[in-house]
Amino acid sequence: MRIDARGFTFDVRVGGPAGGAPVLLLHGFPQHGGEWDDVVPYLHTAGLRTYALDQRGYSPDARPEAVEAYRLPELVADAAAVLDALDVDAAHLVGHDWGAMVAWDLAARHPQRVRTLTAVSVPHPAAMAHALAEDPGQKARSAYIALFRKPGKAEKALLALGATGLRRMLHGVGDDERVATYADPMRRPGALTAALNWYRAMSRRDMAATGPVRVPTTFVWSDRDIAIGRTAAEACAGQVSADYRFVELPGMSHWIPDEAPAPLAEAILARALGPA
Repeated sequence: MRIDARGFTFDVRVGGPAGGAPVLLLHGFPQHGGEWDDVVPYLHTAGLRTYALDQRGYSPDARPEAVEAYRLPELVADAAAVLDALDVDAAHLVGHDWGAMVAWDLAARHPQRVRTLTAVSVPHPAAMAHALAEDPGQKARSAYIALFRKPGKAEKALLALGATGLRRMLHGVGDDERVATYADPMRRPGALTAALNWYRAMSRRDMAATGPVRVPTTFVWSDRDIAIGRTAAEACAGQVSADYRFVELPGMSHWIPDEAPAPLAEAILARALGPA
């Protein structure tokens, strides 16, 4: 499905019973809505209707050039506008990696649009800020962001030698074919720059503006995540004033939707179908 919103056209993968409760799925870097392909069959079987959005910069017809166009408030506004275009008042919200960041902020700013939240891998921005200030290990884990924020240099490093750097980064999503489903779209002109602009537009001001979340929330984290450590993960609890669950998946990497679709679907369903 293609959806017009905010002057752009977004690609959305739709599935599940037409009358099912809606679930909006937000992907991370450097993936796309296809990262949910192994998760959604479980949600469909449970009667849920899923909408996996290719977000700004990933949908080819939603790819503005200006770095400022990728600030967090713009990304959140996109997700809300897509819900409007779908005529969905409120959805169960699921986000992984950068999609989790958008989901946290959407839930905090517009709780009336979110039935439940399941954030995967990336914690609430305030929890992340706490870890960066208090945990030297998290500072080390996040050092790669400095490269990603450098225009041209990051693209060259990730795309050199047939995108070897990008492919190595995706280690853990599955076999070479699955890696290619994410890496190959990033090799098209302008695609990787648009995706990296999320990092380049990132600011402490925007992250600090994300307030507490007041909707039922689950945070799913894996103990072998190379990007997010335990300090940040466990600090999420202090940022949710509603029912909160922390689900730890031992032995899994950062790429939870690809590597552990069944346990992730179980966590999503427990949140979406459980008592709200």
